Amino acid sequence: MSLQSSNWSSGHLQNNSFAIRHGVLKSQLMEPGEALGTAAQIAVALAGFAGGVVVFRRESVHDWSTIDKFRLRLLLMNSVLPLALCMLGLLFLTIRPPPVDIWKWCSGFAFVVFVLFGVTSMTTFRRLDLRGLQSYGRATHFVFYLFGIFGTAAMVLQLYNVFTLGVFWPYFTGIVFQLTAAMFQFMRIILSSS
Repeated sequence: MSLQSSNWSSGHLQNNSFAIRHGVLKSQLMEPGEALGTAAQIAVALAGFAGGVVVFRRESVHDWSTIDKFRLRLLLMNSVLPLALCMLGLLFLTIRPPPVDIWKWCSGFAFVVFVLFGVTSMTTFRRLDLRGLQSYGRATHFVFYLFGIFGTAAMVLQLYNVFTLGVFWPYFTGIVFQLTAAMFQFMRIILSSS
């Protein structure tokens, strides 16, 4: 019985792969366009949540603490940057035939954007009032530097993709990292306001 079921499953897989190659059946894997479209929707939702936080918070943005303003800025930038990167990838996917080095170009652009964002974030974080920042505890420093380390890893992965790999997943990893950072900042803003 097991031999018969294994023959059936291998024949079934061969039929599916034939159908996938000829466009009759879609693969179970997510295509880059689908992944970018989904990530873009998440980025827009996170940016919208930032607007909701501003509207429903008791005090005006001008009355927020310096660290909360910084968190809002990080939330917005970590939402807008992935949206822009998704739009860039989707734009390149509309070119027919798709360029061979599409993901190398996208990763090169992402690397430049990540470096600029990292430098400006680090500069702003270091300018914050240190006495006021110490009242938030070491967790704020730890989280900021932890995300800085992961961000650096995402940047190195973009460079590796530019010079070696030239595939989609490293580019998308950078987008996912930015969205994860935005979700974390959203959580921090919500928890700090209560």
